[in-house]
Amino acid sequence: MKKLIAVLFLAFAVICSAQSSIKPEFQAFSGALLKLKKVEKGYHKFRLKVDVNPWAFQADGEVQAPGGDGDALITGLFDGDVYAVLAYVPSTAAGSDGKEYQVGLFDMMLYFDDEPTKIRNLRFKLLPPANDEWAMGILKDALESGSLLGNVWGGKYERAITKASADPMDKAKLRALQKKSGKKIDEDATINARKRRVEADEEVAPKKKKKAAMEEDASFNKRKRRVEAEEEPAPTKKKKKKKVSGDECDDPSLSVKEKRRCQLKNK
Repeated sequence: MKKLIAVLFLAFAVICSAQSSIKPEFQAFSGALLKLKKVEKGYHKFRLKVDVNPWAFQADGEVQAPGGDGDALITGLFDGDVYAVLAYVPSTAAGSDGKEYQVGLFDMMLYFDDEPTKIRNLRFKLLPPANDEWAMGILKDALESGSLLGNVWGGKYERAITKASADPMDKAKLRALQKKSGKKIDEDATINARKRRVEADEEVAPKKKKKAAMEEDASFNKRKRRVEAEEEPAPTKKKKKKKVSGDECDDPSLSVKEKRRCQLKNK
């Protein structure tokens, strides 16, 4: 008996310790983001899917309207009287896109006209880009830790829930987040493209410079050869002297003066 009391006391101490250390936060989502099926045996199957940073999850479950009215939630969904509040332990994981996502989800409540509904078979699923093994581990820990808190939809968390529900995340806000996120991605892509272009230019530049230098050297050598060719005089052909026979100057008809001139001419 004493051992049983000791075990129960220890378990109670662990639960109290966990409750004091875990501080859940809340985020509301507009009913326009919900998908609600027709009632079956008093419950509607529902789905909430949000895949815009910092959220990447899908919640599925079954919900019953206050009082069990089968048409109340469908009507309230169109009238804007239905909204969801997500309870999570602030725990982030890096997605494959390099952004941080809240993945410490552990509970959710649908409200109809500010009254809590009844939910069963609630399941959370993380979506890309925040659904790797690390993120799944955080989700599992959050579900286990959140279960130690018991019912969080009231009591000391009432004020935090009311504050969250006063400013739910709707389609317009998600589009704004998506546009902002998309703009950043475009800017990063532009920077990366510009960086790759500069790196490519730097890689090609030496090749272009080398090719230009080779072409310049070839052109210079060609001009040099042409100039040298123009400066070098063309070889002149020497006229061959006409050989004159020695008997020519010994012609007896020539005078002594004519013979001497003939001999000088032929030297």
